[in-house]
Amino acid sequence: MNEKDLNASKRMQLPRDILVGPDTINDVGNVCKELKLDGCALVVTGKITKQIAGERVVKTLSEEGYEADTIIVSSASTPELEHVKQRAGEVRATFLVGVGGGKPIDIAKLASTQLGIPFLSVPTAASHDGIASSRASLTHNAHTVSVQAQTPLGIIADTKIIASAPYRLLASGCGDIISNYTAVKDWQLANKLHGTKYSEYAAAMSQMTAKIIVDASNSIKPGLEASVRIVIKALISSGVAMNIAGSSRPASGSEHKFSHTLDRIAPKPALHGEQCGVGTIMMMYLHKGDWQSIRDSLRSIGAPTNSEELGIDDTYIIEALVHAHEIRPARHTILGTGLTREMAEKLARTTGVIT
Repeated sequence: MNEKDLNASKRMQLPRDILVGPDTINDVGNVCKELKLDGCALVVTGKITKQIAGERVVKTLSEEGYEADTIIVSSASTPELEHVKQRAGEVRATFLVGVGGGKPIDIAKLASTQLGIPFLSVPTAASHDGIASSRASLTHNAHTVSVQAQTPLGIIADTKIIASAPYRLLASGCGDIISNYTAVKDWQLANKLHGTKYSEYAAAMSQMTAKIIVDASNSIKPGLEASVRIVIKALISSGVAMNIAGSSRPASGSEHKFSHTLDRIAPKPALHGEQCGVGTIMMMYLHKGDWQSIRDSLRSIGAPTNSEELGIDDTYIIEALVHAHEIRPARHTILGTGLTREMAEKLARTTGVIT
């Protein structure tokens, strides 16, 4: 480390209050009090998650003396973002609460960032690490982009609610975490070849979260709160690693490029974490790592390991591998300047992703 690095200042946003456990949904109002929040809350949720958790969040906020209004979003899109910002202004919201899966939390995260007010993350599923990170996915002009935002001030994860969600979502979250292995390898490669800024601490934390899931893969089962605790804590740690790094590098590399490309070209993409998990198998092969253990861990969890289980035709898998390097081209990964169609097909067949 040189003198310039030692003298450089760095700002990190980290959650101030994290609550994980059964029935913690009833403590949202208390957490807001502890965080010294006041005024009016706008609860951003979905049509289904409003019934599952949104109404209970409004109730606990009201019991603590907060005014609370609700808005339902159906997508993480620019029009929905503007709609939430407009509604927040109308009710004079002083903070937002994202309740649900990725879409409500991402919209609450972005809207609060642009409005300059805090937000809390209340996930009802554990499908990806966006519940704790300072990144948000937004659909704009038919493409999904990753946008810098603020970190949630607090995270309240009710393990009972999350355990009752479809198990596929939890398995997807595991795929997103396991993908940290290849994301860090890509980051290290970019640092070595191009001098990309690298944080050993953030990288170590990211790898640790992936190892936790791989080591626990045989015990992660549907309907178990213990499984939810493991995955939620890993997702939060993964989000914190990104916040420490100041970028998504610790948890987003070539495997995410593959997933984002599938989102663009496949008629019916799978879940984000599912695609990242399958991508990790192939990218670990390119890194000459133990791709078989990645595949076996995903299989034990019940996450997809091939195109058939993703529900995506082999043609799109190969096409995504060929064009994945075009996503965020400035972010160097093991894909380099791209794979030929022959290389892509060989990679997918060798790892069993296609047959």
